[in-house]
Amino acid sequence: MAGEVRYISTRGGKSVSCFEAVVSGIADDGGLYVPDAFPQLPPLEDLAGLDYRGLALTVMGSFLPDYGTDGMKQCVEAAYDEKFDHPKIAPLFKKDSFFFLELFHGPTLAFKDMALSVLPHLLKKASQALGNEKKIVILTATSGDTGKAALEGFADVEGTEIIVFYPKNGVSRIQERQMVTQEGENTHVVGIEGNFDDAQNGVKAIFADQGLKSALYDDGYVFSSANSINIGRLIPQVVYYVYSYLQLLKNKEVNAGQNINFCVPTGNFGNILSAYYAKKIGLPVGRLICASNINNVLYDFFETGVYDRNRELYATSSPSMDILVSSNLERLLYDISGQDPDIVKNLQEGLNSTGKFKIGTDMMGRLEDFYGSYATEEDTARAIGDAFKKMGYLIDTHTGVGFDVYRKYIEETGDRAKSVVVSTASPFKFPDAVIEAIGGDSQAGDQMDLLHRLSEISGNPVPLRIENLSRLAVRHNTVCRAGDMKNQVTEILKPGGARR
Repeated sequence: MAGEVRYISTRGGKSVSCFEAVVSGIADDGGLYVPDAFPQLPPLEDLAGLDYRGLALTVMGSFLPDYGTDGMKQCVEAAYDEKFDHPKIAPLFKKDSFFFLELFHGPTLAFKDMALSVLPHLLKKASQALGNEKKIVILTATSGDTGKAALEGFADVEGTEIIVFYPKNGVSRIQERQMVTQEGENTHVVGIEGNFDDAQNGVKAIFADQGLKSALYDDGYVFSSANSINIGRLIPQVVYYVYSYLQLLKNKEVNAGQNINFCVPTGNFGNILSAYYAKKIGLPVGRLICASNINNVLYDFFETGVYDRNRELYATSSPSMDILVSSNLERLLYDISGQDPDIVKNLQEGLNSTGKFKIGTDMMGRLEDFYGSYATEEDTARAIGDAFKKMGYLIDTHTGVGFDVYRKYIEETGDRAKSVVVSTASPFKFPDAVIEAIGGDSQAGDQMDLLHRLSEISGNPVPLRIENLSRLAVRHNTVCRAGDMKNQVTEILKPGGARR
């Protein structure tokens, strides 16, 4: 029902409507918006006959009631259409005794499409409802996949500009190519000399710069975000967890009410937090298995209660997880602190000033839903090789991290409950590492040669959306220092400023 759910900052302050939360992206106090109450799912049997669009309307509508049924239906139908190459949108596949939820059937071949296909429509409707006549500037940092998915979603959307910052040497060649060839008169892509954390911190600093926001407001602009710090990015991701359960139910793999586990490869903690939110609205979930690569700051947190980013950031074959500051963890901290904004504020201030914080025993005791582990580069390659050679199933490097950690979870805990490994990207986005993992030679040839070699070895066709990249012209070639991100934004947005 409309008006039941409002949104509050993890760091305090008054509640706002879902329209305000979606448009602003981040609270004025630097906190992240969270629901002030969690709606509850109808009986699962009542949802079993819904397709993905119908389920999205039900789940998203309950979290974002101000859109109304008609408004939400328009957003959902515009998002989940022929741009997805599988009729189920998020199909679940059983391979031997394992289940993989494929979230890479959208236009950019990564799970970010699941939310970023609908966010522009949510944002546009919210902005109109608020009477906003300013142009919305989508300001986003990416570790590889969010950037392209956001660019694809917002390209030439009336009333918006989108600026994406990415680490110049911290994404795969395919990911970079997808971004720098992006069309759209309102799209801007900037590489930075630094890592993803530098990009993310720079974006947060711009959001927090009240002087800059005021000056740009006077020039006709307001900021919003396409990162998962925006609640409008997070809520759509809850849908596919519920959908995977309904597919298990339909295939008689589980009985209604039977707990399942999810194993989620994660860096910024948004994807697994969406699974946690699915549990909070009543989905029968046992454990949430948090899979990290060797940038295992989250694993250490779940083991010790200490979050410490004071360590080297490693470049890995799973670059979208090469992150040391997991922004969405703040939302979990808010929940396990008993919704205490002062605790969250103190923890985040400690992280900002010293690079670390430690939670108390009470909060540690509320983390029993989570299990954390990590995969080395060797572990990841082995998992990809095993999936292909033993099951005939080709997975990417991020899914490889998840598959390895899930096998470790079984070995360590003996828990054989039905579990879903979340498959977050197409293996063709990371052909070098995948070819090596399944026993091929990735040393010779350019990127297109590697794509075709992977296709030959695996028997899977190269996705057309990647095949066509070589024919597209590079349209964005700006690179700057991390400290110059603010200047880049003002240069892009000033009258007659840089358009690329």
